Amino acid sequence: MIGKHLLPTAFMALLSSQAQAGVQETPQLLDLTASVYGYLALLIFLLAYVFVVMEERLALRKSKPVIVAAGLIWVLVGLAYRQQGDQVTAGAELRLYILDYAELFLFLLAAMTFVNMLEERRVFEALRTWLVSRGFSLRSIYWITGVLTFCISPIADNLSTALLMGAVVLAVGNHNYRFISVGCINVVVAANAGGAFSPFGDITTLMVWQQGHVSFTQFSYLLLPALVNWLIPAVLMSLAIKNGRPAGSQRHQRMKKGGVTIMLMFLGTIIASVLVHSMLHLPPVLGMMTGLGVLKLYGYYLSLHDPVFREQGHITHHHAENTSNHSMLRGDHTGVVRRFDIFKVVERASWDTLMFFYGIVLCVGGLATLGYLADFSTLLYGSLGIPLANSLIGLLSALVDNIPIMFAVLTMDPGMTLDQWLLATLTVGTGGSLLSIGSAAGVALMGQAQGTYTFMSHLKWSWAILLGYVASIFCHLWLTGL
Repeated sequence: MIGKHLLPTAFMALLSSQAQAGVQETPQLLDLTASVYGYLALLIFLLAYVFVVMEERLALRKSKPVIVAAGLIWVLVGLAYRQQGDQVTAGAELRLYILDYAELFLFLLAAMTFVNMLEERRVFEALRTWLVSRGFSLRSIYWITGVLTFCISPIADNLSTALLMGAVVLAVGNHNYRFISVGCINVVVAANAGGAFSPFGDITTLMVWQQGHVSFTQFSYLLLPALVNWLIPAVLMSLAIKNGRPAGSQRHQRMKKGGVTIMLMFLGTIIASVLVHSMLHLPPVLGMMTGLGVLKLYGYYLSLHDPVFREQGHITHHHAENTSNHSMLRGDHTGVVRRFDIFKVVERASWDTLMFFYGIVLCVGGLATLGYLADFSTLLYGSLGIPLANSLIGLLSALVDNIPIMFAVLTMDPGMTLDQWLLATLTVGTGGSLLSIGSAAGVALMGQAQGTYTFMSHLKWSWAILLGYVASIFCHLWLTGL
């Protein structure tokens, strides 16, 4: 264990080294793509991504291979630069990428906690059962779920919104497999399109906002292209739905105490993040983490005033470890009293996604430090032109996860204007809708509606989604005059 007198010394030494690094000139990156280290790093990244693509078949979480790959790649980066007599650049670049990841990690953790808190308070469940119990027709439910997905995903993120509305489609469709299949595709396309015109709608849009290429209000310029992206395939797919009535009904589920308050707190936190970033030029993560702290204080209030659960038998409750009196634990745990615990909500964050993001940021950063992204940027943006290049990377995101693609574009920084960054944000955010495996929303719904919404059922409507994708690009080009 480190002695208590050694900690301040080590901390001051760390600050001193960072301050010295800050006054040094920006390190000059070398082109090491033709070296043995460069080839090995590229091979490791490709092998790791094979495991990512085969996640469903292998039942291996995608974060595991990329975290290992990130470590190996940066070891190769360090060896490559050391061979060139440079023992500073690799470490300095790695610290920059870790700092970028830390800001996004904390931002996403806070946002996920708010969404999970709303789920724990049964806000989404109340909305779902209300829609199911209102007696709407199948076609009406199709359009309602699509519109709500498009409107909610800019706030609650596209993945969470897709899962919520996918549950509605499944509950309404019952055994109507055609409705479920088409309804899920509609939800996926609407979630990705809706998430494209908000910094909070997708990780890729958050990355662009954090880097300062597009301001919070400027994302609204993508509203009309995003609407076109969803609306064209939605209209075409709606023709396949018969205007019948859903089978059965469901009792309405009430929200738990504090649901509306937490929604207002989430909205206030978003506003605070925007103001902190736009007016004070501080990282928006400061606003999100402050809001998370307020949410935790409110969680303490809920733990004192929330109804007490007394469970019988084995511990199965979501807050099983939060007991008000450990002396009550006996035998088969009969009579254990549980209260609300917000740290249980934090635990439910998508840690696989957060760790995957760590691996991707460091993998792409390592390849950039070796010189690969500079060459790729020259090849793609230099020879094809920015509008066509941005359109093609959107199509690529249907096959490769959009997070590494967007991070690669941000790292390359090909000198794009605001309108060109908006086009890249639109295409990378919505191109994944072309295939069911092209976005997190699609993959999640395949698991939720297993056997009904499949890769092939989505592929049957890819032509309609492609029409919407192309139309949205032309809409943006027409609005901006690119």
